[in-house]
Amino acid sequence: MLDSSPILASATEGGAPIHPLFEAELETFLAARRPSVRVLAAQAQFKAKAGQVLVLSAPSGQVERVLMGLGSRASVDPGLFRGLAARLPAGDYRLARLPRGLDAQEATLAFALGLYRFDRYRKRSAEAGPRLVAPKGVDVEAVTAISHACALARDMVNTPANDMGPLQIETIAREIAEKHGAQISVITGDDLLAQNYPAVHAVGRAAAPHRAPRMIEISWGDPAHPLVALVGKGVVFDTGGLDIKPSAGMRIMKKDMGGAAHALALARMVMGAQLPVRLVVLTPVVENAISGDAMRPGDVLQTRAGLTVEVGNTDAEGRLILADALTRAAEHKPVLTLDLATLTGAARVAMGPFVIPFWTSDDRLAGQIEAASKATFDPLWRLPLWDGYRDAIDSDIADLKNDPDAWAQAGATTAALFLERFAPTEGAWAHFDVYAWNPKSRPGYPTGGEAQAIRALFALLKMRFPA
Repeated sequence: MLDSSPILASATEGGAPIHPLFEAELETFLAARRPSVRVLAAQAQFKAKAGQVLVLSAPSGQVERVLMGLGSRASVDPGLFRGLAARLPAGDYRLARLPRGLDAQEATLAFALGLYRFDRYRKRSAEAGPRLVAPKGVDVEAVTAISHACALARDMVNTPANDMGPLQIETIAREIAEKHGAQISVITGDDLLAQNYPAVHAVGRAAAPHRAPRMIEISWGDPAHPLVALVGKGVVFDTGGLDIKPSAGMRIMKKDMGGAAHALALARMVMGAQLPVRLVVLTPVVENAISGDAMRPGDVLQTRAGLTVEVGNTDAEGRLILADALTRAAEHKPVLTLDLATLTGAARVAMGPFVIPFWTSDDRLAGQIEAASKATFDPLWRLPLWDGYRDAIDSDIADLKNDPDAWAQAGATTAALFLERFAPTEGAWAHFDVYAWNPKSRPGYPTGGEAQAIRALFALLKMRFPA
């Protein structure tokens, strides 16, 4: 995790220069340097290809300068600076220049994100890491706030379920609420039935008593401001229930609370930036465990909305708890509702682990999400809420079922159609099927928990609700 910001104010003196270079610029750059630099570049086969890094040392052993490859494209992917940060030795650095097409704010943020490490269960090194002197005009405070919020989400996802149960998520939510002067309420265990959260209770009731299900609600902001609801799926571990997952499918199910982690991290960004909104954060938190009291295939569940749901598959539990949470969100009459969930494997089949699909019936909102995605280099892609698949979730004995008919095949879209039945109808709504995980280790992107979509959504909220 990040204990302090690796980004220094632009007025800071010193720092080894970083030279970001396009492939076409390399020859001219090297021609102006001493012969030893050209020799070292040739020996390292540095050709300024995107992602290449060459650290050049002075005779004293200290870093003299760093060459960074930008490739051949006209614009620069700030994500390259995540990889750069992970490859640099400790010390202070500054950009020798800002290449064309580079968003300095996003590049600086990427540098900070690239230094994330999950070291809770390892002996921590006291050695300092690299630090970047921010280019002029970069809002260091904003970079720090976003990178720390993303680190929180990643820490939560990376922490195994024995140390990140419902109570631990509640504790984190309470700490965020207290820090920002927000109100928080938590409904736990059988009180969920009394307070009309029957689906949350049904999914989580099989867990051990100290890991009882709960509904967490945070309220913040001026009541006169437009209300935004954030909803996050918080399944701290997903066995699949009685429709138990195979061991390979269960291996990283500690990350199934990624939606709640993302919602809390995004809320922290919004509250920290004092955006002019009234914020409500709803995180149903459960463990989908197996016991004699576990819900069964074929059970019919009540929901807060009054709709009944036939359980066709106990491993499709996330949409059940989100149903109650979205219904609660609608009661607040928000102008905008965003839900985040590690909901379906089908989303990964369609989009892979790095591009996050989203669904909304609001074309204006979709366009704004796409613009925010491009501006923040946080990849999102709209998929359709297609009417032709709606009857795939019809049940013979209940209002709907949680497992779609096999003929529909589009599992991520039918899950979104299920959620739409419970989502607020007065304001705009969008659903994000995040993966919350990086399966491929590379510099700046260690295997494990990943923060996805929330940088774009924070930009979206700043766009829709300017200060």
